[in-house]
Amino acid sequence: MSENPTPAAGEVARQAPQGKLPILGLSALGIVFGDIGTSPLYTFKTILGTAEGSPDAGVVLGALSLVLWTLFIITTVKYVSFAMRVDNDGEGGILALMALLGVKKQQRPTIVAVGLFGAALIYGDGAITPAISVLSALEGLNMATPALQPYVVPAAVVILLALFAIQSQGTAKIGHLFGPVMFVWFVAIALMGITGIVQHPSVFAALNPVYGLSYLFSHGATGFLVLGAVFLCVTGAEALYADMGHFGRRPITLAWFAIVFPSLILNYAGQAALVLEGAPKDGNIFFRLCPAVLLIPLVVLATVATIIASQSIITGAFSMTRQAIQLGWLPRLRIKQTSSEGYGQIYVGVVNWLLMIVTVGLTIAFGKSDNLAAAYGIAVSLTMLMTSALLFIAMREVWGWSMLAAGSVAAFFFVIDAAFFLANLAKIAEGGYVPLILAISVYSVMWIWHRGAAAVMARMHESLIPVPEFMKDIQSKNIPRVPGTAVFLTRTERDTPPVMVWHVKHNRALHQHLFVLRVEILSVPWVASRGRMTIEEVTPNFWRAEARFGFMERPHIPELLTASKALGCTIDLSDVTYYVGHETVVGREDGMALPAWQEGFFAVMERNATHVSDFFSLPTDQVVEIGRQVSI
Repeated sequence: MSENPTPAAGEVARQAPQGKLPILGLSALGIVFGDIGTSPLYTFKTILGTAEGSPDAGVVLGALSLVLWTLFIITTVKYVSFAMRVDNDGEGGILALMALLGVKKQQRPTIVAVGLFGAALIYGDGAITPAISVLSALEGLNMATPALQPYVVPAAVVILLALFAIQSQGTAKIGHLFGPVMFVWFVAIALMGITGIVQHPSVFAALNPVYGLSYLFSHGATGFLVLGAVFLCVTGAEALYADMGHFGRRPITLAWFAIVFPSLILNYAGQAALVLEGAPKDGNIFFRLCPAVLLIPLVVLATVATIIASQSIITGAFSMTRQAIQLGWLPRLRIKQTSSEGYGQIYVGVVNWLLMIVTVGLTIAFGKSDNLAAAYGIAVSLTMLMTSALLFIAMREVWGWSMLAAGSVAAFFFVIDAAFFLANLAKIAEGGYVPLILAISVYSVMWIWHRGAAAVMARMHESLIPVPEFMKDIQSKNIPRVPGTAVFLTRTERDTPPVMVWHVKHNRALHQHLFVLRVEILSVPWVASRGRMTIEEVTPNFWRAEARFGFMERPHIPELLTASKALGCTIDLSDVTYYVGHETVVGREDGMALPAWQEGFFAVMERNATHVSDFFSLPTDQVVEIGRQVSI
């Protein structure tokens, strides 16, 4: 068995020669930077809408200064320069960081809880991103023809429905166009920004942070609340870290410094310059940068760019779901590989349709990107706050920094993240409750599933039978031994697997050759072939093996058994029957049970989880399922 039949794109990226960096950087534009790259559509107009009174020079330059320095500190310094240097075997994001610090280093429930809630928060804002992005792009039609305004929401709904409907077909065929399209987008917004700057070059005075600080501290509560709108410019920053495994750190860094960061600076500066020149505050200042003759093409380009940004969010939700399943925090869901070109090309139907319902519902309920902006940002700001806390631990334990050095850097990030989070708290009543409710719901599902699975495991370990005792019992009862090999999948780490005991109890027979397999998902993305499996012969013709997979891999048991030959296993694999257990969860009456509502919810998830034979790629015509009630 090869080490990794479908290697992570990040592995390819890290091994790519220097000449491929620009190509990988271009590809990263379409996957990594869609969210942050389309934020100019709604960020600056939201800031001006939040600021009180007429936008004079102090307000405009102060707002621009806050945006530019937020992009620099949060994205460039925190994520590109610091966070992306802390990886879990090449994978990034709060879930990979949680696995590294909270599981891989040592078992730490608090860190695991922080990481999981951070991941759940990303789901919350992930549902808002497609809605606010597509709406803000289509609202450019109002600038061209106000008569089209009643059709903006219906058009957005149609586009979003189509986007979610095609997910099951995969995006491999058009995915290679995402990078070039986003490159055109960044060039376009940069050129638009330059046209605005030419009208008022003094706008670059905002590079002086004094303007931002002056506005922040001289406008009281309004100045502080504006931070909630300023934060919209970096809502996609977490994606840089989370998508690191797809491309590697260097291509993402190259794309950020060479294309994305300069384009964002120019566009935001251009919008500010236009306001200083006296452009109307109403409407979308972004589209006012565009010549009237090019407005419709720009709306089309913006719509395509926001669709790409939405696609990246959806794909990221699929990938994060698979990681959570592999780590044991979500029930098994049916995962469809939509392309052989890359492991990241997957489709998770349940997640797709739930996201669609929430996203379309938000689009209809809020109606305008301005209204959605109130709900946007609070979840990501809280996720960034949690990432800063985990980065402090990483600085101490991974990099070996002193308490003073790690504490100083982490405190700097923490204070800034906390300021943005507190400013975003003011949005709760205006819609900020939406992503929080979604995040709490996702986290509750994760927590109940993990707790229920642990209870099932503990219950099964209570009645294990040592192998010598079990085999002696087989002989004493003259249980027939039939030809062939039986492979028993188990979650137990020792003794006779319960599924084997159930099999003998029900069928009154046992195969001549026995192979017990336990699969463990480790807190690393990938496992090398040399560490994939350990195997031993417990008694004659009774083999026990442990297989290890990373949380980014898909276990394939038939291939694994073929590889067992190289480790000395002598059983015949030409006639194999797989035995898996199917537990029906019921409550206990001895006071040891989970609360009834948790037990009931877990039982529902267990019944609706994908069959284990699908999860482990077992041939369906060779699988025997044995049922049993397990009380928790």
